[in-house]
Amino acid sequence: MTNWIVTDQFNITQDPKMSFLEDAVCPVQVNDIFQEHLAFITDKLKLTEIKVIRYKPQKRCLIEYTFQGEKTLILIGKVRAKGTDYKSYELQKKLWCSGFDNNSKDKISVPEPIGIIPQWQMWLQKKVPGQIITPLLTTNQGIKISQKVAHIAYKLHQANILPDRCHTMVDELAILEQKLPLVLKDYPHWQDRIKNILEKCHILGANTPENQVCGIHRDFYFDQIIVDRDHFYLLDLDLYCQGNPSLDIGNFIGHITEYSLRTLGNVIALQDREIALEQEFLKLTKEQDTQAIIGYTTLTLVRHIYLSNQFPERRAYTEALLNLCEKRLQALI
Repeated sequence: MTNWIVTDQFNITQDPKMSFLEDAVCPVQVNDIFQEHLAFITDKLKLTEIKVIRYKPQKRCLIEYTFQGEKTLILIGKVRAKGTDYKSYELQKKLWCSGFDNNSKDKISVPEPIGIIPQWQMWLQKKVPGQIITPLLTTNQGIKISQKVAHIAYKLHQANILPDRCHTMVDELAILEQKLPLVLKDYPHWQDRIKNILEKCHILGANTPENQVCGIHRDFYFDQIIVDRDHFYLLDLDLYCQGNPSLDIGNFIGHITEYSLRTLGNVIALQDREIALEQEFLKLTKEQDTQAIIGYTTLTLVRHIYLSNQFPERRAYTEALLNLCEKRLQALI
């Protein structure tokens, strides 16, 4: 009898909206279903491990499948409760076939998409080697990596794959209008401050130039990039849409600022990384105006007021983020 290792720390088999997950972590079922759908890649390999690596109840999960043979093969299955995410799978296939494969000369790739298992509402990709770039930002490689990030964003923006969904400044402001007031549940005495911030965000949004739209990542920050030596992999394109390319850069810079505050206690500790990213992106796009990047950076930081309050370990920085956003908006408006 085969000895399989199955790790399900989240107990996903009890999810009422995804009852099929019980089969997705059952080695016997996995062998049968993979033989049916993915025999071209797993036929001569032996399943050794199944591990649930991420889970959002009744919404989505990631499952890692390890196969052993002449080489180790690890596949990551992406499951969505509301149905198979065919769009993300097709997008990744198009990118893979348009210069984002493992042999890309610029060493910017996406993980290789492998196939779909419809009955599990799952599509699969190969797991890529390396580590997320987050801890490297604070090392002496930080500036070089930040410059490379500009090239990753630019390459994605130039891919000329236009999706059918859009994300505009109106959508960005609507997210803030929905999320930011939720902070008042814990900080009711901030009502006037939150109201003032939202009013100024709308003014900022109205004054932010709308560059020519293209396909953007829309959730572009350091945890979405894995580096293996000098090869970079872009992950999680689930929110890919038409939008302002400055949104991706502003979002990334805003995340660096928040990360700098939270880990180093100083919002400008990694400012040279932020400048390196912005300048490299402007050089690539031949743009001179930084107004849109500054605008989206500020809106990203405003969103982090809400996000910081969602994690117990980040709540100590919520007020500092509030203060920072008030100062930025005061300077910009």
